Amino acid sequence: MPKRRLSMRKIKEILRLKWELNLSIRQIARSCNLSHSTVSEYLARAQAAGITWPIPGDLDGAALEKLLFPGNPTRRFSPEPDYNWIHRELKKKGVTLQLLWTEYKQQHPDGYQYSRFCELYHAWRKTIDPPLRLVHKAGEKMFVDYAGMVMRITNPATGEKIPAYIFVAVLGASNYTYAEATLTQDLYAWISAHCRAFEFFGGVTEVVVPDNTKTAVLKSCRYEPDLNPTYHEMATHYGTVIIPTRAAHPRDKAKVETGVQVVERQVLAPLRHRTFFGPGELNQAIQISVRELNQRPFQKLAGTRYQLFVTLDKPALKPLPAQRYEFALWKKARVNIDYHVEVEANYYSVPYQLIHKEVDVRITANTVELLHKGQRVAVHRRRFGKGEYSTDPLHRPEKHQKYLEWTPERIVTWAKTTGPDTARMVEVILSSRPHPEQGYRSCLGIMRLSERYSPERLEAACRRALASGAYAYRHVKSILEKGLDRVPLEEAKLAPREHPNLRGAAYYAQKGVR
Repeated sequence: MPKRRLSMRKIKEILRLKWELNLSIRQIARSCNLSHSTVSEYLARAQAAGITWPIPGDLDGAALEKLLFPGNPTRRFSPEPDYNWIHRELKKKGVTLQLLWTEYKQQHPDGYQYSRFCELYHAWRKTIDPPLRLVHKAGEKMFVDYAGMVMRITNPATGEKIPAYIFVAVLGASNYTYAEATLTQDLYAWISAHCRAFEFFGGVTEVVVPDNTKTAVLKSCRYEPDLNPTYHEMATHYGTVIIPTRAAHPRDKAKVETGVQVVERQVLAPLRHRTFFGPGELNQAIQISVRELNQRPFQKLAGTRYQLFVTLDKPALKPLPAQRYEFALWKKARVNIDYHVEVEANYYSVPYQLIHKEVDVRITANTVELLHKGQRVAVHRRRFGKGEYSTDPLHRPEKHQKYLEWTPERIVTWAKTTGPDTARMVEVILSSRPHPEQGYRSCLGIMRLSERYSPERLEAACRRALASGAYAYRHVKSILEKGLDRVPLEEAKLAPREHPNLRGAAYYAQKGVR
């Protein structure tokens, strides 16, 4: 078998070390990782060919090889591709290695074939962006994400296929894995899956690493991502911290990317032919497969995920809190002049001093909590109707005095500027509520109708609403929208008409007629 020749780069290095640095043959051999006989051979060939140092600029690789090996005309030199150019071109839409190789061959017909071309490029690419191999400390990080593979649950009544999404959590040091199916990927499912993952691991890691999904991060930022307040509250409850990955940097969460792939291949794929009639049935099958996965020996390491978990991660985890996190939604709201805050179409009171101030609202399954500048100012039992009021009497001002100068008397006086019927309508609305302040919104709505319509039309609409017993903002608004305020009340009343089909009171007064 003929001896494999050195590359032109190594041949040039031999000549440089000899003629520029004046090293010995053995020193050159050690530097280039070659035998001293090989170094001697190439130096002798260069001397016989009359090659000097530095090599002339017009002497390319093919010409240099021809001088060194004149007796083998069949040996040819393949020009190196421009890897930087290839790398830039591949970022353009529609450009492939196949296309770039074709263009390379057009310029260099004696160049590399396609397989070697791709091999050389991939080897070069690894040198410009080598991956950083992270060493995760025990109990430090839990990586979380949803799998790309979606399972299906069959509705036993209709046969409909309902998608189920697979949540995956992986511990950094041991690769110990948890997975479960959820029917949605909303915030409640996301938070609940985290809680169950912590309970599965029997402790809490120092850091939780999610993707930049909207359920986790409201606004993505490389340095200070804006976390969802519910997610942040959950992390505070468990004594951990949320550190999302950088956007478009999958290597930041390589653990869970690999974990998701393993779960898809070894847990979900074997279950693809089975029919599940509920999320509980599917999760039971997933738990069995995940347990087998964690007990399965590694291919390239000694032991199993479970053994590493017991020896590494488990002793380093923080203890679970006494109670599971109670899911809560957060929103911002502004206090109205009736010192109530609207939450999901219901109204909850706060101290009247906070009128027109912005408050944070924390909504749990049974309570509504209101906070101002981080301090809780009110808590109410959650209402599930529509338009219901929850008012704490202690939040009301004494004798309805001085809360931004709004009083029932002032509202009535204000309504009188429009007309007596408008004032009467406001009085009726205020007196019909358990607390007058609960009618402020309706009264303000009525008064604002004068801005869209004229005060005269509002007065006429209130007169008609009072006559028909319709004491509400929506009735006055409807009258104005339909233009009924322009129709005199006398014309609107329907007088009974004589008609052969109308039997009248005399008919029903007859005996035996039912």
